[in-house]
This record gives sequence, structure tokens and C-alpha cells, in this order.
Amino acid sequence: MRKLSNLVMLLICCSIISVAQNYTQYVDPFIGTAYVGHTYPAATTPFGMVQVGPDNSIVGWDWEYCSGYNDKSTYITGFSHTHLSGTGCADMGDISFMPVVGDVPFIQEKEKGYGSKFSHQSEKAAPGYYSVWLSDYHIKVELTATPRAGFHQYTFPKSNKSGIMIDMEHGLGDKTTESFIKVLDNRTIAGFRRSTGFVNDHQYYFYARFSKPFAKITTYKDGIVGKGRDVEGKATKVLVQFATKSNEIIKVKVGLSTSSYAAAMKNLDQEIKDWNFAKVLKQTDAVWNRYLSHIDIDAVDGGQRTAFYTSLYHALIMPNLVSDIDGGYVGWDHKYHQSKDGEMYTNFSLWDTYRALHPFLNLMYPEMNSKLIKSMLEHYKQTHMLPTNEYGLCETWCMIGNHAVDVIVDDYLKGDKTIDADLAYEAVKHSQSSDHNKSDWEKYNKYGYFPYDISYEESVSRTMEACYDDYCVAMMAKALNKTDDYNSFMKRSENYKNLFDPTTHFIRPRDSKGNWREPFNPFALINKDNKRDYTEGNAWQWTWHVQHHSQDFIDMFGSKEAFVNKLDTLFFVDAGKLPGSDVIPDVTGLIGLYAHGNEPSHHVAYLFNYAGRLDKTAEIVRKIFDDFYLPKRDGLCGNDDCGQMSAWYMFSGMGFYPVNPVSGKYVFGAPQLNKITLKLPNGKTFEIKANNLSKDNKYVKSIQLNGANIDMSTIDYKDIMKGGTLEYDMTNLH
Repeated sequence: MRKLSNLVMLLICCSIISVAQNYTQYVDPFIGTAYVGHTYPAATTPFGMVQVGPDNSIVGWDWEYCSGYNDKSTYITGFSHTHLSGTGCADMGDISFMPVVGDVPFIQEKEKGYGSKFSHQSEKAAPGYYSVWLSDYHIKVELTATPRAGFHQYTFPKSNKSGIMIDMEHGLGDKTTESFIKVLDNRTIAGFRRSTGFVNDHQYYFYARFSKPFAKITTYKDGIVGKGRDVEGKATKVLVQFATKSNEIIKVKVGLSTSSYAAAMKNLDQEIKDWNFAKVLKQTDAVWNRYLSHIDIDAVDGGQRTAFYTSLYHALIMPNLVSDIDGGYVGWDHKYHQSKDGEMYTNFSLWDTYRALHPFLNLMYPEMNSKLIKSMLEHYKQTHMLPTNEYGLCETWCMIGNHAVDVIVDDYLKGDKTIDADLAYEAVKHSQSSDHNKSDWEKYNKYGYFPYDISYEESVSRTMEACYDDYCVAMMAKALNKTDDYNSFMKRSENYKNLFDPTTHFIRPRDSKGNWREPFNPFALINKDNKRDYTEGNAWQWTWHVQHHSQDFIDMFGSKEAFVNKLDTLFFVDAGKLPGSDVIPDVTGLIGLYAHGNEPSHHVAYLFNYAGRLDKTAEIVRKIFDDFYLPKRDGLCGNDDCGQMSAWYMFSGMGFYPVNPVSGKYVFGAPQLNKITLKLPNGKTFEIKANNLSKDNKYVKSIQLNGANIDMSTIDYKDIMKGGTLEYDMTNLH
């Protein structure tokens, strides 16, 4: 009897442990799908090629539908296999499948097309899973994914005309330039979509297997409906139909590839070998649990736990795999390549992600970060330029700076021995020396800044970001004993001083004659001639964009007190109606003129610490946590931007942030969770405790590392990697 009782207790304990380790239960993929978070609830794997999920954008869709999905819609146009998470630009939505009933039209127009209404109450989503009830057709849709394949499970009503629409015209803000669909047999279809839009030219092949043979095929090509089996043109579609019994399940497995539909078939057959939907879902859930289990938290409440693990989930979605299971892919030069350097990835939103996402991956998932850097270097070998704002294997030139430089240097300085250091240095130096669409180095070197009258738009912001990129090259040059390069790039990293107006204490635009732009309105997002001197911001926001020479920067204000007073004003000035806000919808999450919804602001609260006012950092960080990261659909104050917003949340929850990532130091703020345990990639653990943390106790009184008091300015990456315990003593006094 005692043995039986012991066995029962053991099973109960194991059950409790199992539940405790189910990290996916804390993730809500719907967070950020309302307002302007631009996330999606599609089923995907960490950094996977496939993100299979609902699109509800139609003709006439607006900016809020960049990801293809927004909470304000109750109409689904299809379930496509590629999506971008949290971007401010629309694209992808490739290879759309839509279950239907009846002889539906081949158009996508609300109320007239083949889409369906749905209720948000019928939706469910978890990492690797999405389901919804299509009310117009009485069909239950369930989706899961592997890295290179989507798995659809549709439960149909009784009908002689149950069907699935396969649509190559469908996309998110782009236009199909060429496509084809081939019906290989009555259970197998392959096809191709190539499109242009925000991403100039990207393509995907697919290979689909059906669990049930289809009885009827209807084709569509560029407005003409036919009855053949194969179709090729700009806009191609196929409707396959079946006779179904009530609650009959039809499954579809869809493999993707950038190189060929034969490769898509190999990807599919390797990753989904049978028709067991539940098995694939369980495997995908296990993959997500392994990634999410790298961090354990003791949250203040359940909402904070959801916000944290959803942030971790969002940080692990992009960039995205593009190479086949055998290493083949179509590269950045639009030629076929066989990767010799592991998996290849695309979708690098580096203007956003160099700030916190890549530093976070470098800390917790360095092997993954290294894979991403190898992809950047392969991009350089094929195009002679590192990526800047690259999606779908195409450079968009949408944003500014050369921030692959920063990511590569950070990785190198933190000891990654798997990358080719000589190639890496050649690439970062070349990027800061060779002209491209938004960098005219001859003018920059001549004037010490980008003059607004003879250079591109956004001259101030491009100067400020070039300074940090130059600093990063200098740091790598120093590590490689390249003294001349170090001196040259370090000198250029101080060019922000050339745009600092000592009378107004603002960073301002200057022309080629050295004159300040007049009239000057530090609140304006655009000038009266509808031109922008700043990128998605104004002088108030961009004046603080000095991530490296912190003490020199403070000295320019005359004293720490003057610096703090000016910085204070940023957070408390009444913005009113910002001139140009109707043109630039991205400036969101405002505290005064601090815009947490846009990345140039992300390090700014931590600048108080450089001037000895950690208490002010604590106040701002707490307000951001309370107001801008809420566990609901409209809980994000701005675009998640491929995980950058989420990475800010996690670092700030730990109580520190990489203001200057390549420095190897994190600037202290104030922790927001009771306890966080980092399971480091070297096998050690680093425990972070916030003693006496509460609503009122938001200020840091003292900090101990492994029991010894330490300075409250920064903590070193190397000290974290040794493992141990970091303790904050929290207080309500400041």
C-alpha cells in the first residue's frame, strides 16, 4: 500500500513539474494584433520559413494591416504561408489556401468574394497553432507548422461542393508578377508565386499533398475561369472540390521553398512524414518549449507572466529561414546557391533589431545569432554590401544606417569563433566606406555630416546613426590591431558634435555652408517643404541618439544637471499635435515627446543613469511597463518591429539594457519582475532577484553581484556569463 501511495505521489509530482515546464501556455500570440502592434497569430516555429495563418486584408486595406491581420476585422480572405511580424510595411502573404463550400467566385472583395466572416471568440492561438470557425461556411480551421511546411486541418460540413481555393494572386500589399499552379494528380498540387511591392522581387514555390482526392478542379488565370489542370500567368488560382460528410476532416500539407517545387516536396516529406496533425502540433509545441525554457520568471502577476513570455515568443519569430533541408536556396543575387555555411535566413530589420534584439540573442541564443550573421556575410559576398533593411532576400533601402555592422562587431567582440573574422571586418569596413542608396561617404567625409541641402533626406538621423556604426568599426579595428583604421573611424564617430547647437542644445540640420536650417521647429516631424531631416521623429527625439561617447555627450550640455534638465523636459513637455504626425503614423507610445513605439527612443530612459540619476530611469521604465506592454490584443503601443520592442521589455524586466551593445556592458535601470533565471548557453545560470519589489518600491537602493555590493552604473556581459546571482534591493525612496 505504501509503495502504491509513493507511486501515486511520484506521478502527481511529475505531473506538476510537467505543467510547470509548459511555457507555451503563457504565450498569447494575439497580443499586438490590434492597434499598431502589427503582429500576427499565425502558426510558426522559431525563425521558421513558414508562418501559416489568417489574412483579413482586402482591397482598400490600410497601414494597420501590415502583418495581414488586425483585430478590428471579422473577415478572413485566406490562410497564407508567409508573414512579417511587427513591421510598419506590408508584404508577404504568399501561397494562400482557403476552405470554402459552394461554387464561390474567384475574387477577394468583402461580402462578394470567397472569404468568410468569423468571430474573434471562435479563435484560438498558441505557439505553433491557430484555429478559427468560418461562420459563412461552417468550417473549422486548424493550422500548425514545421520550419518549412504548413499543416492544415479543415473540418467540413456535409456538402457535395466542399472545396479549397488556392490563390497565387493573394498577397499583402504587393502584386503578383508571375505564377503557376500544376495539378500533379488528384491528391497533389504544386505551384509558384513571384511578386513585387515593398519587397521588390521575391518568390516562393509550394508543394501540397491532400488527404483526400479531389473530384473537381476549376482554374482561374488573369480573370478567365477554365477547367484545365495546369494554369500559368500573373494571377492564377485553382478551386478543388470534394463531397464531404458532416464533420469530415480534410488535411493539407504544404511545403515551401525559394528554389523549386521539387525542393518544396523534399522539405515537406522530410518534415511531415504522415497525416498525424496532433503529432506535428505536439512536436512543434515541444520545440517552442525548448526555446522558451531558457528563461524562468517569478512574475508580479499572471498578466506580467503572459506579457513576458509573449515578448520572448515574439523575439524568436524573425529573421526567417530560406534554405531548403538540403541547403539549397535562391540567394540575394537571385541565383541558386548551395549553402556551405549552414542555414540561411532573410528578413533583417536591422535599424530596429541591432538595438536590443540581436544583443538579446547574443546573450541567450548565441548559436542562432551566429547563424544570422553568417547569412549577413553571405549577403555581402553575393551583393558586395551588408543588409540594411532586407526582406524576402531583397534590400528595401527603407531605413537608414548600416547596422549589420553593429551586430557583427558585437558578436565578434563577445567571442564568436565560428565566423570568418577577416571577412567580417572586410564587410563592416566596406559598408562604412562604400557609397550606397543612403550613404554618400565623399560628402560625409568632406563636411563631417550629411548636409541637408546636397544630400538625401533624413540628413540628421543618418549622421547620428553613421557615428555609432563608425564607432563599432573602430572597436573591431582595435581588437584586430588595425591602428590606422581605429583612429580614422573613431574620429568619425564624433561627428554628432558637428550637428549639436550649443545655443538650443538640439541636434540640428546644417547645410553645405555650415548654416543651421531656418526656420527650425524642434517639434516638427517634417519641414514646411514636406521634407524630413529626421527619421520617423523630430529634434527632441533624435538629440539623444548618442549611444557611445556618453561622458563627452553630457559635457556638451555644460553639466550633468543641465543634461538631466533637458532630458527631463523630453518626458514632460506637452507634445500637442506634432506637425507631420499625419504623415508619419509610427510615432506612438508617447510620454511627453519620448516615443516608445519607435526605436530611436529605446535607450533614452537609460541615459539618466550616465548622469547619476538612476531614480529617473526607474520611473520611466515602470511607466512604460505599466502603460505600453499589456496582456491584451491592443497591449503594444507601437510596431513590435521583428522583436525589438519585445527585447526591450525583457532586458528592462531584468533591470538593465544594452545602450551601447558592442561595449560589453549593460546600463542599469530597475527590475520589474520578482525573479528571473537565465539558463545561459554555456550551461551556467544567472539569477536576478528584485528584493521587496512592489508598486511603490520601484527604485533601486543597492545592487549586489554574488553577495558583494557593486557600482550601480553598468554590469559586464562577462560577469553575467560566469553565472551567479544579481540582487537589487528595492525601495520607495529616491
